[in-house]
Amino acid sequence: MSATDTGDAAAPNDLTLAIAQRVKRERAARNWSLTDLAERSGVSKAMISKIERGEASPTATVLGRLSGALGLALSVLLALAEQSGKRVSRRAEQVVWRDPGTGYTRRTISPPGGGVLEHLEIELPARVRVPYPASAFSFHHEQIIVMQGTLVFIEGALEHRLEAGDCLQLGSPEDCTFLNPGETPCRYLIALVRR
Repeated sequence: MSATDTGDAAAPNDLTLAIAQRVKRERAARNWSLTDLAERSGVSKAMISKIERGEASPTATVLGRLSGALGLALSVLLALAEQSGKRVSRRAEQVVWRDPGTGYTRRTISPPGGGVLEHLEIELPARVRVPYPASAFSFHHEQIIVMQGTLVFIEGALEHRLEAGDCLQLGSPEDCTFLNPGETPCRYLIALVRR
């Protein structure tokens, strides 16, 4: 089992099932086998099968690898999973996804399927590190705005330490890591525009 093959075997929720259906649909649309997607993403065939059956809730890292392999931004994959025609996104109805491996939470603020601009709210628990492959950043331009706490963003060989109120424009797609070095949660917003 690879390091990215961690997931939660807890009872699936609606979003886990929606992600399962979307991953399976996107794979089928490309006429890929489980083996094809596994080779392209670096996620094991067994884990992809569990995800598609709704038996495992994928971590942020696994979703990043799958979305990159499918040629979709992670936000697009999640938006497609929750797609509707709504133009207003009420706080109480916004989709919140929790990484079962780290406790990282990702709230989609923008209305589902709302166009090229998207806003996300992230809460990264204390001392948590979340890596993403460069392919997860290939399909959009992104800015990170720290609202609370400290975020260390490692972008290839560069390391950016961001405090509350700081905003970073991401550069060319590289393997990246989001790290909260503090003892309290870090909350930040992501604004992205699809390329």
